[in-house]
Amino acid sequence: MTITAYDMLLYAGALVILFMTPGPVWVALLARSLSGGFQAAWPLAIGVAIGDILWPLVAVLGVAWLVSEVEGFMIILKYVAVLVFMLMGAALIRNADHALDANSRLTRPGMWAGFVAGVAVIVGNPKAALFYMGILPGFFDLSAVTALDMVAICTLSFVVPLIGNLILAASVDQVRGVLKSSAAVRRMNIIAGCLLIGVGIVIGLT
Repeated sequence: MTITAYDMLLYAGALVILFMTPGPVWVALLARSLSGGFQAAWPLAIGVAIGDILWPLVAVLGVAWLVSEVEGFMIILKYVAVLVFMLMGAALIRNADHALDANSRLTRPGMWAGFVAGVAVIVGNPKAALFYMGILPGFFDLSAVTALDMVAICTLSFVVPLIGNLILAASVDQVRGVLKSSAAVRRMNIIAGCLLIGVGIVIGLT
């Protein structure tokens, strides 16, 4: 292996920060947790974790080179992400009174439906795209990583978000009766919408 334990510790910390930043995965996980409890949410968390393995593989297999060679690529990607976060936040605020389980694509019953929704959410997540394509190369020299390095990176990319998402789903499951009230849903949607817009502003200013 070419990467050190310290490198992995720093990367794990970055993954924790990535998880704690509100985004599409949080919205999907909250929707399934509120509609069906932990039983409905854990397959989505597994799907998200599988997607979190795919992103570093894509980065190592060529996206890092593309980012370094194509001038302005990350700037374009950055502002696409800003726009997506802004639009998602505005949509949540505009539809603050709508229950989360109104989105049948996220809350369709069944383990397979939850798993597929999780993979789709993380693959299309601009926050994940920015992290793995733009930040991952800053932790490791992707031109020198070995097969064992990749196993270690992918394992962390799988385990850290999975643990966080399962804890979040279990926490929501414990208080889902309170959160399903119309007033609580409105407050949660407004807060989540403001957080998403805030994340977009921070990305745009950095």
